[in-house]
Amino acid sequence: MTSARQRLVTVLAVMAAVQAVAFQEAWADPPALSPAGLPLDAVTVKTQAGETLQFQVELAVTPSDQQRGLMFRTEMAEDAGMLFVFDPVRPVSFWMRNTLIPLDMLFIAPDGTILNIEANAEPETDTPRPSAGPVRGVLEINGGLAALLGIAAGDRVDHDAFGDPGDADPAGDG
Repeated sequence: MTSARQRLVTVLAVMAAVQAVAFQEAWADPPALSPAGLPLDAVTVKTQAGETLQFQVELAVTPSDQQRGLMFRTEMAEDAGMLFVFDPVRPVSFWMRNTLIPLDMLFIAPDGTILNIEANAEPETDTPRPSAGPVRGVLEINGGLAALLGIAAGDRVDHDAFGDPGDADPAGDG
């Protein structure tokens, strides 16, 4: 009985030590947050013309963050945006209710390819703006910026949310 108890204590001690190390590593470099409290990350758009464009984006991953989106914002830096990430992959439709600035919506396939762009979506409208098919994400940037920078359907968005073009199922959904 004593040796079984000693093994149990040893196993529990090892598990506690592993959890402590994992916790310390996870919080050693906490993620940067936007003023809205959303995680910030970099997204790169690679155009078919060879341009590489970088955006600093807020990540909208939870349903409540996605529902709120960029509502009530009166401005956004030119190199900023919001990346909505969906799991599972699915067709989506966006509106501009309570969104005060025009936006370009880039609908992104699981492999990072831009399927379609809703350009200069009119603020404060409930008009549905659908994806052209199932998407993993939507990148919202300032209205008119996609055309100005030469971003088009078929261009590629690089971010951890998207797999490589050769991946059959980057999300591992089956």
